Amino acid sequence: MERRYRLSRSKDFDAVYRQGRSVSTRYLTLHWFPREDDPAGEPRLGLAVPKAVGNAVTRNRLKRQLRETWQELAETVPPGRDYVLAARSGVAEPADTRGHSWLVEQVTEVLGKAAA
Repeated sequence: MERRYRLSRSKDFDAVYRQGRSVSTRYLTLHWFPREDDPAGEPRLGLAVPKAVGNAVTRNRLKRQLRETWQELAETVPPGRDYVLAARSGVAEPADTRGHSWLVEQVTEVLGKAAA
């Protein structure tokens, strides 16, 4: 995932959290906000993985896995929006034990809820 398609500034995260909408599943929460300055542009993603998920090694591994999953599903993601994908506690262990396909299912589920 290219850096220009990531949210990195606190201001961008705040805009998504405060003005956007959200949906949740057992393991993930997806917040999104339509960008009015670029309605047809590539979707941008920010990741929020709190300390409750695990130590730094666990959180960074999960972030890499989520970025990879997002790349796979990029064609199904509506354009012109900023997204924040927040992991919830308890997601790290199943992501490791059940593998990549399980994580793809989880992200697909939360994207499906957002599209509905």
